[in-house]
Amino acid sequence: MPPTPEPAVPRRPRRAASPLRRLVAPAGAGLLTVGLLAVGLLTVPAQQAAAADDVVAVTGSQGDWQLTVNGAPYQVKGLTWGPPAAEAAEKLPDVASMGVNTIRTWGTDASSRPLLDAAADNGLRVIAGFWLQPGGGPGSGGCVDYLTDTAYKNEMLTEFPKWVDTYKSHPGVLMWNVGNESVLGLQNCYSGDTLEKQRDAYTSFVNDVAKKIHEVDPDHPVTSTDAWTGAWPYYQRNAPDLDLYAVNAYKDVCGVRSAWEQGGYDKPYIVTEAGPAGEWEVPDDANGRPEEPTDQEKAEGYTDAWNCVTGHDGVALGATLFHYGEEDDFGGVWFNLLPGGEKRLSYYAVKRAYGGDTSGDNTPPVISALDVDGDATAVPGGRELTVEAPATDPDGDALEYQAYAGSMYIDENKALVPLETTDHGNGRLTVTTPDRPGVWKLYVKVRDGHGNVGIETRSLGIVAPPVDGTNVALGKEATASSFQESYGDCPCPASNAVDGNATSRWASDWADPQWLSVDLGERTAFHHVQLLWEASYAKAYTIQVSDDGENWTTVHEVTDGNGGIDDIEVEAAGRYVRVHGTERGTGYGYSLHEFGVYTS
Repeated sequence: MPPTPEPAVPRRPRRAASPLRRLVAPAGAGLLTVGLLAVGLLTVPAQQAAAADDVVAVTGSQGDWQLTVNGAPYQVKGLTWGPPAAEAAEKLPDVASMGVNTIRTWGTDASSRPLLDAAADNGLRVIAGFWLQPGGGPGSGGCVDYLTDTAYKNEMLTEFPKWVDTYKSHPGVLMWNVGNESVLGLQNCYSGDTLEKQRDAYTSFVNDVAKKIHEVDPDHPVTSTDAWTGAWPYYQRNAPDLDLYAVNAYKDVCGVRSAWEQGGYDKPYIVTEAGPAGEWEVPDDANGRPEEPTDQEKAEGYTDAWNCVTGHDGVALGATLFHYGEEDDFGGVWFNLLPGGEKRLSYYAVKRAYGGDTSGDNTPPVISALDVDGDATAVPGGRELTVEAPATDPDGDALEYQAYAGSMYIDENKALVPLETTDHGNGRLTVTTPDRPGVWKLYVKVRDGHGNVGIETRSLGIVAPPVDGTNVALGKEATASSFQESYGDCPCPASNAVDGNATSRWASDWADPQWLSVDLGERTAFHHVQLLWEASYAKAYTIQVSDDGENWTTVHEVTDGNGGIDDIEVEAAGRYVRVHGTERGTGYGYSLHEFGVYTS
């Protein structure tokens, strides 16, 4: 299937980060425009006609190359582009104010014109991308067989040159970029000798595309991006018509130079994505989740990346650092310069690196630490938690704090959800934690009232709050109306809900009603029930007791359940206790990690 309109945060073998926005539209869009251009019925804007003689070229010789535009040296000082093309006219003046002269996209089609127009109006140029499957990882497109799928290849050989012909005279074009991380991404489709053959076939096809583009447009270079320099030998062997190489490199960006030198390559390169270390490159924290760099470390990551690029003089022709995006979610906080439209330390680090004027800037607050009271691997859910996030502001601005939580590591939901936050001053906060068990991410944002934000994150292992008394259901015999024998992590029998393990679960059939019952062995008085719901929770359910397992009495009823952890105070007695679900909260079944029944 075609890629979605969201550019992926680079995906690597270890784990995937969250996607951002890719500039791309469905294949075939804009055919009317192309047809009108072909027959001369659509007037080309005056700025395009004036730029018809623009020539961008890679000039020089081995180890002493440069990129030129109409004969003048051009160093790529770039950013990858995230907002919709329709917002380019509004946002590109800010990009230009950072000292940026280039933006990079992942797709080119009819929707690209407003972006190219706005780029030219602001003195910028575009590395215009063309997306090829499978891209950089899972979710980036289907698995193409580059050895046999001539239909797909012919379609791309027709589609890409069409848009090259449409935009080749546009003053906003710097170069064409075919594919993104597909040499790496093919490992998600193939293995062994087959993978090697596919990688050779893919890079040979990239060369076919490059030749076709050169036939249509001899005045702009063609490159191809991949995720690691290990792809370059394939290009060296199979893609001689590329004018230069391109690579996405984060933590190891400063190792690109040595890889180029050791590889014996005879073409220069650009770095098409770089920035702080990615999710796939950092060590795990105490909760077994990637330890996100601090705001200050991220800013330093951009500075270091640019220094390493410029340090390879005559070979590295510049970079488009990642990412001018505004998504305020898991991936956006990790990489975006402006999550939620608010500028952070990384934004100003890039601006300084590129020589933008910072003399009148009001800059972001700096959070010096983020600590929580107690054990971050066992934080009671739905309770108050003390958080220490001391911050200073370079401009002496008054600061406002807000905490958020994200469940990416539980259910792949990338959104940030505001937490109830009380500011006690000096960076000391009280927040109410999520009440769903699992590893969450805590985000603390500090705003200065001038459009700037400082952000720090850490993971929290949310667990059920302690309950006074003895769990008399623990390890007892449990039965259920149904259970899933095989689906995902199942079998998920009733016994999983009383085994004391908050990671195992009981899961029912996907139908109403369903029930789970535990036999306490004898009639027992209890005062508290605790339910730890998995994502598939009960919106409506009752707690019931019985002395014979057949005749039931309801002792508690819930009609507005929202999952997570339900702590229920109830004075009741019985040999059997069951939770009886009558309305599911999701389209799945009922799923309980733990069903606790507590005596005093």
